[in-house]
Amino acid sequence: MLFQLAWLAAVSGAAHGHVLAGCLVVAAVLACHLALAARPAREALLLLVAGLIGWAVESLQLRLGFIRYAGLAERALWPPPWILLLWALLASTLNLSMRWLHGRPLLAALLAAVCGPAAFAGGARLGAATFIDMPAALGCMALAWALLMPMLLALAERLDGVAPHD
Repeated sequence: MLFQLAWLAAVSGAAHGHVLAGCLVVAAVLACHLALAARPAREALLLLVAGLIGWAVESLQLRLGFIRYAGLAERALWPPPWILLLWALLASTLNLSMRWLHGRPLLAALLAAVCGPAAFAGGARLGAATFIDMPAALGCMALAWALLMPMLLALAERLDGVAPHD
């Protein structure tokens, strides 16, 4: 529930010019996640790495000219901070609500190829982003998510800071 609330706050904030408010909500949810983690340092590393991966993926989408984020210049090269926080927010679910996908890379890839672009399209419909080339953007997103989700899940298993120490 907190994931959904934070996602909506970030996307709505971006769409309506309240980026800082949305970022603060996401940061608060991430702080709660880390405060409750059995091994917060490991979990924080997972969130950081996911954020960096997100930075690379979103930067590529911008540079390819497939998307534009609300509030950014037309030729912006770097994604806004709220989208990077959403990648970290997603990572906070990998060892919790998405734990059932551990060890199921094909299923994870398939679900991510559909759900990742669908979530982005939802954010675009709310006004946080615009598709410049919708088919190319959704295709690129589907491929990226299909490749990245199994890797993110494997990383989450390795850095699992949620499960009690063995």
